[in-house]
Amino acid sequence: MNIGSIDVAKASIEMAISSREIEKVLEESFKKNGILTVAIDIGGNINTAVPKILERALVASKKKGLINENNHVHDGAVAGATREALFQIYQKANGFNVGGKIGIARCGEHLSVCIFMSIGLLHLNEVVIGLGHRSIPDTY
Repeated sequence: MNIGSIDVAKASIEMAISSREIEKVLEESFKKNGILTVAIDIGGNINTAVPKILERALVASKKKGLINENNHVHDGAVAGATREALFQIYQKANGFNVGGKIGIARCGEHLSVCIFMSIGLLHLNEVVIGLGHRSIPDTY
């Protein structure tokens, strides 16, 4: 089975929108198909949370083996894809409190980061999703 960037993007989206209970099942299912995944809870004021979101994405990617330790190319790919996803949602979220999940998936040279979150507007919550992709050398 040839896994491409679209398949990896779909995996990151599924991880980001999944519940905690389903997350582990999805992780094992994707792993059987050669896609490594991780999901991370995020929240806070979007204006002050950006550095923490980037840090959590990097730490989780290393911890789960999606990227190699001490590889600045891999670090840059995760940070770049995460920033791309944040950029897509930032205009709606600017100044508000947010809560949601990051889903990250990797297979071969394809890396995808999806951010799915709810934006707090009193009792009216807006929902937003952002997606970033990077290609990195396949050096597991």
